[in-house]
Amino acid sequence: MKILQINKFFYLKGGSERYFFNLCELLQEKGHQVIHFSIKNRKNLPSIYEPYFISEIDYRKTKGILEKIKNAIHIFSNPEANLKLEKLIIDTKPDIAHLHNIYHQISFSILPLLKKYKIPIIMTLHDWKLICPNYRLYTKGKICEKCNRKKYYNAFLNKCVLDSYLISGICCLEAYFNYLRNIYKYIDLFIAPSKFLKAKFIQFGFPEQKIVYLPNFTDISYEPLRNSYNKNNSYILYFGRLSKEKGLFTLLNAMKFLPEITLKISGTGEEENELKKFAQRNSLDNVQFLGYNIDNSLKRIIRQSMFVVVPSEWYENFPVSVLEAFSLKKPVVASNIGGLPELVKNNKTGLLFEPGNYLDLKCKIENLFNNPRKIKEMGENAKKLIEEKYNPELHYRKIIKIYTSFIH
Repeated sequence: MKILQINKFFYLKGGSERYFFNLCELLQEKGHQVIHFSIKNRKNLPSIYEPYFISEIDYRKTKGILEKIKNAIHIFSNPEANLKLEKLIIDTKPDIAHLHNIYHQISFSILPLLKKYKIPIIMTLHDWKLICPNYRLYTKGKICEKCNRKKYYNAFLNKCVLDSYLISGICCLEAYFNYLRNIYKYIDLFIAPSKFLKAKFIQFGFPEQKIVYLPNFTDISYEPLRNSYNKNNSYILYFGRLSKEKGLFTLLNAMKFLPEITLKISGTGEEENELKKFAQRNSLDNVQFLGYNIDNSLKRIIRQSMFVVVPSEWYENFPVSVLEAFSLKKPVVASNIGGLPELVKNNKTGLLFEPGNYLDLKCKIENLFNNPRKIKEMGENAKKLIEEKYNPELHYRKIIKIYTSFIH
């Protein structure tokens, strides 16, 4: 089978890219031809289809009113994306297209083109963009569902995107533009990685019959534990994007009361400097910022930790970071929000705490850190869960069944 995989980032930017590359690799291992379509970037991983990739657009670095207008138009339709994708289709003749994160730079204008060549379209919902202009259902430090039932104007009124009326207005117009031209009708099936996300999209008006639940997966061949659980020479870990919705200030507030426990933070993001300043102001000598780590380096950091903390304050979908921690026999202390409780079973594969409650988080971290036997038991449960429910073979059987159901 020839499978066209489309994602605007072709490097490991976040969890959705991790899934994208894992899936591409899995399909190739099973003998399928995977065809990539993405955006050119110096960070990109190698691909033989790179000549078809489109030019990069960095909206945050756009200067000058004319360039801003030109780039804003690409949010609605990108002629280069259509031109190069059509050439790729003609040259490779894919059987099916699987879309991931395509909005803004690539845009949904490619959907009619794919249908012009009678290519079935599947899309994985990695976030909330199709129902929320800022893609988070989170603004001004709290959960927000004001755009429910197409009330996208609230994104403009609340400056939900980069705290800017202009950018929020453009994203608001994009949402109405896609809605009024009924662009999502071209997508044959949406994949929801969490039951929570599926329910939320249905609540916001998406047809239930067009959304199927299929959770993410992770590699189960990782070498797990090296750990002797010596709390005097180990640490707890957060890894991922450093942004407001991830609840990292709540985590740092909890660490004020845990001076004997070391927290390591791996990742980068827009809140990195503010987090470092907060740690410095509060003399958090037990907090270490490791910067950006990937692949073997990140696995080593996870493997040597005692457990992982996911303190999110937005509706997490189905974090690949939790799957990766579980695959290395690491329990997770997580917020009881979004899709997280579907993975983190309280007192079985980790501990749940009230989102934003740093005292509750402090108690959960302290209790688990001082109970090595519980850490080991939960880690074993976590690894078993991955092997039974979120392994590559099971995911492959389910995804290929979806693909073949649309190929005639």
